[in-house]
Amino acid sequence: MKTLVAGGTGTVGSQVVQGLIAHGEKVTVLTRSAEKSKALPGGVAGVVGDLRDPRSLPKAFEGIDSVFLLTAWSEDEAEQGLAGVAAAKSAGVKRIVFLSIHNVQRFPEIPHFGAKLPIEKAIKESGMVYTILQPNNFFQNDSWFRAAILQYGVYPQPFGSKGLSRVDVRDIADAAVTALREQGHEGAYPLVGPDTLTGEQTAAIYSKHLGRTIRYGGDDLNAWFAQAKTMLPLKQAEDFRLMYESFQKYGLIASRDDYTQQAKILKHAPRRFEAFVQETVQQWTHPATSRQVGSA
Repeated sequence: MKTLVAGGTGTVGSQVVQGLIAHGEKVTVLTRSAEKSKALPGGVAGVVGDLRDPRSLPKAFEGIDSVFLLTAWSEDEAEQGLAGVAAAKSAGVKRIVFLSIHNVQRFPEIPHFGAKLPIEKAIKESGMVYTILQPNNFFQNDSWFRAAILQYGVYPQPFGSKGLSRVDVRDIADAAVTALREQGHEGAYPLVGPDTLTGEQTAAIYSKHLGRTIRYGGDDLNAWFAQAKTMLPLKQAEDFRLMYESFQKYGLIASRDDYTQQAKILKHAPRRFEAFVQETVQQWTHPATSRQVGSA
């Protein structure tokens, strides 16, 4: 079986690639330039193609049996995803695994969430065998906040006091590899962690493992947005503000049914956030004696 991974050099996609390699699968990564192929792991092929340029995709998808499709945040995210689905269908791909978002239907007004819905619909109507993975907020997103945590003693992600059932990217990759390699996993699967974490609780866990106080940056989205728009594209900052506003109002919390459904594809207990933080703090503070969290 030959699998094409779109987004194979990113946080999730790279883990999917490593998981497939570990099982002896043939893996090709979709890249926007031949230069990027040089950084791929040994034994992994690179093929040039761009979801923003549908004309580049037929050759990239030729001879592919299964596809892992990931669309990162962008203003044309839905269009990119639809182009990927169309190319897979046209090439005769048998199986597609798509990375969506937990409880995505509940928040269609958030552009990053809403962009997933037409892609999910197209996949369901494509005739391909499909699995849609719907993960919660990633543990590994905290790498963006390393400087704030270590230098300023602040955990800045303003997701409030309702709580998120955050998930480890390695669990997402494990589920994706299972869906790509095994029969019987058609449908949608939530991917969630075992703990419901608030902003204050998250800061307290970092405090425990760093041995000093890390305070939660608070729920003031005006202050957060003023800072974020100096570092992110304005549209992305606006999108994330809507996302955090929804998290503060409603949370993003797993149900009992979510855990039951997840167990069918994950096949092991989900990783805990505190274990992730312990590993992460070790990597941040003693990089010479630890490996990066999320590595195989």
